[in-house]
Amino acid sequence: MSERSTLGGLRARMGQLTREIAKFGVVGGAGVFVNLAVFNLVRGVTELPVVRASIVATVVATGFNYLGYRYFTYRDRDKQGRTKELSLFLLFSAIGLIIENGVLYTATYGFGWDSSLQSNVFKFLGIGLGTLFRFWSYRTWVFRTLPARQAVERAEAFLSEAPPAQATRKQPIRK
Repeated sequence: MSERSTLGGLRARMGQLTREIAKFGVVGGAGVFVNLAVFNLVRGVTELPVVRASIVATVVATGFNYLGYRYFTYRDRDKQGRTKELSLFLLFSAIGLIIENGVLYTATYGFGWDSSLQSNVFKFLGIGLGTLFRFWSYRTWVFRTLPARQAVERAEAFLSEAPPAQATRKQPIRK
């Protein structure tokens, strides 16, 4: 294998990863907005303690994010086994919820930082740490790429089911 083709393959993989991170960021950014908006709404309208309000917001944002990741970021990924996919998504989202709200819990109850500004800062920091974990786990375990052989088999099956192209028959030339 030549150095040129190796470098080209590396560039292609880096480009694909960059696009994936950008799409993940778009959905995640919208999810952060949903998360913080619901958090502040619940905190302002109810008497729920800060961490419980944050958990409600995280659950709402998780549902929003699943739809965005499945139908935008990872729409080209394997769609077989949706039950397994959703189960893994919920499992890793729950771990992300613990990371996210663990930061807020520590700041609120460990250090007494409970003002609205402090809660939002530590909620945001927790979201950031949880997001790093979620990105790794979602792309590694939940929205997996199709194995190359399986992708080729699906493409071949699709092509074999397609109707044959209309053959153009040459008309005999008449003199």
